[in-house]
Amino acid sequence: MKKIALFLMLVPCFYLSQMKTGTFSELERQQKETPKPVVIHLYTDWCTVCKIESFRLNKDKDLVEMMNDHFYLINFEAEKTREKINFQGQEFSYLSNGNSGIHALALALSKNKEQPVYPLWIFLDKNQNLVYYQEGLLTPEKMKQKLKEISAL
Repeated sequence: MKKIALFLMLVPCFYLSQMKTGTFSELERQQKETPKPVVIHLYTDWCTVCKIESFRLNKDKDLVEMMNDHFYLINFEAEKTREKINFQGQEFSYLSNGNSGIHALALALSKNKEQPVYPLWIFLDKNQNLVYYQEGLLTPEKMKQKLKEISAL
């Protein structure tokens, strides 16, 4: 009986709202069907700030709802993604450097062409024009503000 009660108390934790994410290959098809602004989030698995930020952003229900309803989100692991990616008419590949490397698309999206700052946020309008760029931590409040500004375009 105690196990059942514990399980029932933990079930809501498994259903926390999360932002829906997609891929660059899905984006092209989705934009043809339903054009929406795009948010690209570049991160790495070693970036502690990225993990904290992701937790905080996904905890904000209003933000998650706004993102899921009105935007396409792509979470892009810049140093582990190895497949070729077509984006805005160009093909980008993984650039190996021995045991590590970085995806060429991460470098193309970053203002720092040698090593992007993580986390990195790229906001595009529905025509895929850059409307906002941010290196470093993005708070839920700031993200909601930017999403509202972009929605008004």
